[in-house]
Amino acid sequence: MENTDTQDQPGATFGVGSLPHRSMNEALNFVWNSTDIPTIPSLPRLSPAEGMIAQALVGIEGVSVGQYGGISVDVAHLDIDQFITTDLTADSYGAFKEFLDTFAERNVRGVASVKWQFVGPVTLGVALIRLGLEPSIAFPLALQAVRSHVLALEQEVTRVCGDVTQIIVLDEPSLAEALEPGYVVGIEFLIDLISGALAAVEPGNISGLHCCARTDWGAMLATGANIISVPVPQPSNEEDMAEMLVAASRISDHLTYGGHIAWGAVRTDGPISTNAERSWKTLMETMCALVNAGVDPDLLRRRSYVTPTCGLGAHSDGIAERVFIHAMKLSEKVADEATTSRLSLS
Repeated sequence: MENTDTQDQPGATFGVGSLPHRSMNEALNFVWNSTDIPTIPSLPRLSPAEGMIAQALVGIEGVSVGQYGGISVDVAHLDIDQFITTDLTADSYGAFKEFLDTFAERNVRGVASVKWQFVGPVTLGVALIRLGLEPSIAFPLALQAVRSHVLALEQEVTRVCGDVTQIIVLDEPSLAEALEPGYVVGIEFLIDLISGALAAVEPGNISGLHCCARTDWGAMLATGANIISVPVPQPSNEEDMAEMLVAASRISDHLTYGGHIAWGAVRTDGPISTNAERSWKTLMETMCALVNAGVDPDLLRRRSYVTPTCGLGAHSDGIAERVFIHAMKLSEKVADEATTSRLSLS
């Protein structure tokens, strides 16, 4: 695990998932102004080819992605050991390329880090199985594709952005499904699969793992990701809170050895609140519960990021703006108010 801390402040913000913008310029203005750490966007409403599965399939011989995101597979031409190229001129990488092309002119504040995400090998493998591939082909092919693309994109960001630290997060919305008992592959296989993809992140950059479904803390921590990006457990969901507290000692070790948690503190899966107070109360209750379970309060504060729960591709531009305003308010509270004394029961 990288022992790296690039945050400007405790609770620094970055984006997760896709954005709803149909204008490239408006999307780039948004990512440069809405978070502490700029997040390279994906814009599936602007181009369906920017969907995370479609992005990962570009360059695989035997797989074609249509103009509107439709996918077809020619099994006879698949090769799990093939060299997979990453074509930044493809529609799938339109926003990624534009972010890099305009980086120098937009980076007026001299950021220390940028964040970007890519689909993880479990979610891509699950998608390939749904397209008709056998697990013995789908998962190795998924791993090869993710590693190839992550390495290529990472090198391109380094070429353009120089020594800016990259926060590279694998997005695994299908992880919870794959961890269900009786799935076609076991938990150790899934952990190894994600770990193998995370190994593409170069030393000096920061690896992350995001899952906006039910959190299996043990499995996520076992992958070796520096940043575990998860939804804040809701007070009404006692099971989720209990599962987090069972893992408290492992969370403590994760933070002690340089790891971070990106708290998905602003819910995006229902009506969006008009203010951030409820999100703040829920986040503080969660952090207090961890402190009372033995997690060091200072480490917990310093090694936390604040994000939305999930991507905002299904919402409007205005909702996206409101969500990130809430995230910034929570970030300020973590930095200014979440002192050691506050992170304990009174």
